[in-house]
Amino acid sequence: MKALVFPGQGSQYVGMGRDLYDSRKDIKDLMDSANKILGFDILSVMFKGTAEDLKKTEVTQPAIFIYSVAALKAVSGTSPAMVAGHSLGEFSALVANGVLSFEDGLKLVSTRAKAMQEACDANPSSMAAILGLADDIVENICAETPGIVVPANYNCPGQLVISGETAAVELACEKMKEAGAKRALMLPVNGAFHSPLMQPAQERLAEAISQTKFYRPTMDVYQNITTTAVEDSEEIKQNLIAQLTGPVKWTQSVQNMIKKGATSFVEVGPGKTLQGLIKKINPDVLVSSAI
Repeated sequence: MKALVFPGQGSQYVGMGRDLYDSRKDIKDLMDSANKILGFDILSVMFKGTAEDLKKTEVTQPAIFIYSVAALKAVSGTSPAMVAGHSLGEFSALVANGVLSFEDGLKLVSTRAKAMQEACDANPSSMAAILGLADDIVENICAETPGIVVPANYNCPGQLVISGETAAVELACEKMKEAGAKRALMLPVNGAFHSPLMQPAQERLAEAISQTKFYRPTMDVYQNITTTAVEDSEEIKQNLIAQLTGPVKWTQSVQNMIKKGATSFVEVGPGKTLQGLIKKINPDVLVSSAI
């Protein structure tokens, strides 16, 4: 049974999407429409921008979404049984299973990205990758550390990203090392994604989602917050909103997809990050790129 998975922020690269753009007229038309929807020439940034240009959250998130949906179009005709996305990738997954139109998805992603950037700018905050510790140890250390620091991304066994106020994250990293972490690495991001510090962004996203038409999914979508297949469009909305301040439970989501029969995972979007994580979650499943 095949599953499509969609990556999140961090998978972008210089020149992303150019080959897709040149491959087919319908894909070119789709990508051209993004400029009109967003009101600026994002394709120029994707095709010709610098790595620094692409790192800006308000550019990165729409760019990855555009690439992922274009890549989905390039592999149309596959017959997946389920979809999932990592953080931002959840919006691409919802286009793949008919819940959102490309235009509405892109508008929501743009709103989310701008709101997250503003929340980042308002608070000195950061994230760190913790390698080689059991999840419960990381969770306990975060709970015992003064200030705001929480588990943010359950990427695969032995790899958990924490998020919060910079001082709290740095202190937690020291405690993680003392507890036996192989690495506790501060990440080059200027914000605390998937933490309570994203609450202002969450409120703006909730307002935008309330004004957007969500359709019933055509196939199972496994969401980051619940880690289970969700069918009700209202529940899908609430989970998208909750995801901004809650953790991305990728390990648990993939495990549940495998329990439901997924044997093959196709990554639809830039990079191969999810393929590597899925192989660490379960080395027996097949992984591949869409294009």
